[in-house]
Amino acid sequence: MATTLFWRTLALTALMLGAIGIVLPGLPTVPFLILAAWSGSRGWPALEAHLLDHPKHGDTIRRWRERRAIPRGAKIAATLMMLLSITLIFLSAAPPQLRIAIPLLLLGVATWLWSRPDE
Repeated sequence: MATTLFWRTLALTALMLGAIGIVLPGLPTVPFLILAAWSGSRGWPALEAHLLDHPKHGDTIRRWRERRAIPRGAKIAATLMMLLSITLIFLSAAPPQLRIAIPLLLLGVATWLWSRPDE
């Protein structure tokens, strides 16, 4: 019972964050839906099935599960958001350590992102 509650809580939390990401620029939606489907598969099969059958996001979740694929449009959008973040960091009064660390971290994320298949 406690294990099921854990997986359902994780699934609901990820689902709520994904829903917030729909309206809040910069917060991704699909990664949270992938997490919700994954955790749902462990404790809430009906939610997992609903997410996999979703008309807009179901294909993306299935492509990730099957081939770890990320659509090219999502890669472009993520890369543009990372470039915007780096620009804002440099325009802000951020400490020098952050001006170095954040772009390096985002470069690693972008490298990983673009190493995934498109479809």
